[in-house]
Amino acid sequence: MVRDASVRRLALLLEYEGTSFGGSQYQKNTQTIQDALERALRSLTGEPIRVALAGRTDAGVHARGQVAAFTSGSRHGPDVFVRALNHHLPEQIAVRMVREVALTFDPRRQAVSRWYRYTIHNGRQRPALMRAVVWQVAAPLDADAMAEAAASLVGEHDFAAFTQPSFAGRRSTCRRMTRAEVKRCGRRILVDVEANAFLPHQVRRIVGSLVEVGRGRRSAGEFGSLLREAKPGAASFTAPARGLCLMKVRYEDGLFDDETDEDV
Repeated sequence: MVRDASVRRLALLLEYEGTSFGGSQYQKNTQTIQDALERALRSLTGEPIRVALAGRTDAGVHARGQVAAFTSGSRHGPDVFVRALNHHLPEQIAVRMVREVALTFDPRRQAVSRWYRYTIHNGRQRPALMRAVVWQVAAPLDADAMAEAAASLVGEHDFAAFTQPSFAGRRSTCRRMTRAEVKRCGRRILVDVEANAFLPHQVRRIVGSLVEVGRGRRSAGEFGSLLREAKPGAASFTAPARGLCLMKVRYEDGLFDDETDEDV
């Protein structure tokens, strides 16, 4: 078979506020990021395009650095794609950058790591402007104790305790985490984790357990035992989706590494 030389593959860097979406991946009977993006691409190109996403985000989860890819015969330049897609997309989704990539590019399988950030508003009064993107925890939290506990996550571990027991029974729950940090910025507490891949609800269960440490309900040593014992679903306290954001997906060739994150 002779490949049509006019067909090319493009990668998009996406930002979205996920509150009103049923998640990133296509689903029946609910609006998703993939569905909105494919409709916008069809409006622009006239083609029935199917996109692939680097990471699956749940309903209510946000992204600053989601990566999507698609194949098209359109000859529009990257700048045209950025402007036109942002015209057709709902206001909660924005295309930040477009790059032409190899036809074999797979945004999920070729990713080397994913960085997620969870934002906690630690204050007695609920926030108004940031209500959709933070989790308010009114009780005082010991961020230093949380940081000490989080440090035990770095390395290759069995994270079965931080996902659903049903998932742990079907697939490997070992992952390699390269970063796990907690820092306080005024009333905000930021939890940053980066790994080669994540289990369903893993980050939100990690944050829920770290908040238990911050409130003095679990010691750093007890937090570490969740990793050592790896009992499926043992970390049952799950932080709400709204505080979670996919910040960046990294690739060996540095795709989108030239974009700036001066405000993160």
